[in-house]
Amino acid sequence: MPMCKCFASIAGYLHCLEKSGDFLMKRICVVGSLNVDFTIILPRFHAPGETISGSDFAVYTGGKGGNQAVALGRLGADVAMAGRIGDDENGSLYRRILRQERVRDDFVSVCDTPTGVALIEVDARTGDNRIALFSGANAQVDAAFIDRLWPALSAYDIFLMQFEIPMPTVLHAAEKIAGLGKTLIVDPAPAQPLPEALRRCAAYITPNETELALITGMPIGDQAQAQAAAQALCAQGARGVVAKLGAAGALLVTPEGAQHVPGFAVRAVDTTAAGDSFNAGFAFALAQGKSPLEATVFANAVGALSTTAMGAQAAMPSLDAALALMARTR
Repeated sequence: MPMCKCFASIAGYLHCLEKSGDFLMKRICVVGSLNVDFTIILPRFHAPGETISGSDFAVYTGGKGGNQAVALGRLGADVAMAGRIGDDENGSLYRRILRQERVRDDFVSVCDTPTGVALIEVDARTGDNRIALFSGANAQVDAAFIDRLWPALSAYDIFLMQFEIPMPTVLHAAEKIAGLGKTLIVDPAPAQPLPEALRRCAAYITPNETELALITGMPIGDQAQAQAAAQALCAQGARGVVAKLGAAGALLVTPEGAQHVPGFAVRAVDTTAAGDSFNAGFAFALAQGKSPLEATVFANAVGALSTTAMGAQAAMPSLDAALALMARTR
């Protein structure tokens, strides 16, 4: 499908949804991590043993699970978050943010382990980041937690999961989700090997280039190599792969074929949550009944806009902002 037609299709369709309340949006649940990010802006990344001064510091709510849930809330999705926080100020802060962003927090429970924390360095010149993570309460998201919530969680239609909670929990939840024929989107981040069972359960796997290389063991030096690796992942059982290529956009690969979906040109300031925002945009469009190709176009717009301001969640766009970017590009 030509990109201009795809832009027009999804933009017009979503505008119609904004104006009419008679479309039943599919319900989305994010199962994953909730971290509080301590972010410092540096003139450059420092060498081992070197101390350099930052130009700014801020505290943000983050974690891949929470980021995706908040991004969905900003877009106007019917979204719930399932995860764990500590009985501390960071946990209380996160619960307030979820409610503020219209994310259901019924499935967020408190445990006796501190809320997860991420230490983030951002290069002021490029917007690139380096992250050190303390899992904290996220490590307490176990199979028993999923089982307790499952009667309520099973009412949701689309699920997003990542790898900042224990892998046995991811596998346990994925099998239950797939067993009911629900749509599961797996973001294999932080990068680690992808179990065969998870490839079979996921409707879509959404790696970036680094994650795709680790999962497949294949080099990713250009778009052709990324496509070959994504096709290999499909051959190993994945039903759909959406490979995130940063500013170059994304590759949508299924057993039926491959499609490069160009990205949107923006001035990147902080790329911390671009991948999380992309996943939220993809899930949001699928929840509207859009095709995987149209969902990838929309995901590119949401992901691009999320890089235009500091903080994992601060720059996550509204539906209007995403549509405006698509309209300008069209």
